[in-house]
This record gives sequence, structure tokens and C-alpha cells, in this order.
Amino acid sequence: MNDTKVPTRVFPRAKQDAETAKAGVSTPQTTHPAYTLAFQDMDFLLREDLRPVRFQLELLKPELIMDEAKIASTFVFYGSARIPEPEKARALLDAAPASGQQRRIAERLFEKSRYYDVARELAQKVSNFPLDEDGKRHFVVCSGGGPSIMEAANRGAADVGAESIALNIVLPHEQAPNPYVTPALSMQFHYFALRKMHFLLRARALAAFPGGFGTFDELFELLTLIQTGKIKPMPVLLYGREFWERVVNFEALVEEGVIAERDLKLFTYCETAQEGWDVVRKHYEQHDPTIA
Repeated sequence: MNDTKVPTRVFPRAKQDAETAKAGVSTPQTTHPAYTLAFQDMDFLLREDLRPVRFQLELLKPELIMDEAKIASTFVFYGSARIPEPEKARALLDAAPASGQQRRIAERLFEKSRYYDVARELAQKVSNFPLDEDGKRHFVVCSGGGPSIMEAANRGAADVGAESIALNIVLPHEQAPNPYVTPALSMQFHYFALRKMHFLLRARALAAFPGGFGTFDELFELLTLIQTGKIKPMPVLLYGREFWERVVNFEALVEEGVIAERDLKLFTYCETAQEGWDVVRKHYEQHDPTIA
């Protein structure tokens, strides 16, 4: 009896049954959709009634991927998909008309294009953070996986040989993750809500560069969560003070009484990669020395 080995499982794995089902005989009964295994039946999985199940799957898959990759925390980058790197911004400016709105837009994009390099440098810095004693990774670069500022973040990680995450989303127009994303950490979402949740579940610092509706949506959700105490405070870096103060009058919100004066301390304006990284390090030296 001492040499008897107890089997670890008695039921076949789902993958095994799936392969067996595919190899089954073909009859009117077996070829009808009703006979398809539920987890192989795409028409069934895509029914309106199955939305709660799809929510659960979209929450679980990225969680398992990042757990298995030993990612303990992330450094999230938000920013426009329309700000080109400086060389391309210069080309757009040179090709723009001598005057008019198109010229003004090209000039403003060129002014903001320097943040491509800033985001890239910041990503290089945070990607060099050492593993903890359990071999887990901290401040892993995480972006939306698109072009421009998002590309700069993933590119900065690749520059120093580090892996980085992309949380992409299905959109009506064709798109693909930028080429600097680690393929094994490139994930696609159907639900915006679950994508935003995964941006913040492991986030321990966030840099928001100039951006539009998407950047505003993601940034203000984070600020609201911190303001209301739903999550612990973390460093929130707003890159480009001139941009942010031009497009959002935070002081006016205080004057109107709709936010408190202390809420202005939920974020820090930054211009350089080193300045932002110093803010993050200082925060964790004060609040969690085990990370700093």
C-alpha cells in the first residue's frame, strides 16, 4: 500500500473532452447546435443572456495572465493616440498650410510631441525597478497599446529589455497594438469598464500626458476613486501643466465649491521623466518603504 499512487484527478480535462467532441460521429443529432459543448458554442456564448459570463471571463483572463507573469504592480501611462513622435510631428508641420486651423493644430501637436520622448524616458526609468524578494515585478509599464504616447511607453520598456503590458480595446475602425508591446502581455477587451478596471487593479503610479476624451475618461475616474476613498492614494502625474491648465480649470472647480482645495493635491504637474520618477519614489518612501 505504501507504493500506491493516488491519481490527481478522475475526470478528463475540458481540453480533452473538447478534442473528443470534435472527433465524434456525424449524425443529425451531433451536428445540431444544441449538441455543441457549451464552452465551444460561440453563438451561445455571445447571447445577450450570457453578458454576465463574458464580464467574468474578461475580468479573469487578464488577471490570470498577469498573475502567471508575476506582475505585482504596474506604472500606467495614459495619453493621446494623436501626438506623433517629434520627427513625424515636424513632417506634419512642414506639410501644413501656412495659416489657418490646420496650421495651428500642426503647431500645437509639434509642441506636444516632446512628450513622446518624455514618456519613453520615464518608461525606461520605471522598467529598471528591481524584482522584490518573491521574484515579483513592480512598476511594469502598462498602456492602452495604441500609437503615440502609448507607443512611447511600451517602446521605453523595450529599450531596456523589459516587458510591458497593453490593454487594447475593440473599436469600429481597424487597429492593432503597437510593435513594442510584449506579445504575451498584449490583451484585448470588449468592455471599456473592465479594461479600465484592469488599468487600476495593479496600478501603483500613473502618468497622464496630454490627451482627449479617452484620457480624460480614464484620468478622472482614477481621481474620483482616490477622492472618494475607494482606493488608496497613489502618485498621479499630469505631464504638461500648460496643457492641463488650459483645458481644465481645476481652480475654478474649487471656487465653484464642487471640489475641495485638498483635491488639487491628488495630482502633481510634471515636465521631465526624472521629475516624475522622483515624485513616485518620494511617495513610496513616505507611505510604503517596501516598494521604494
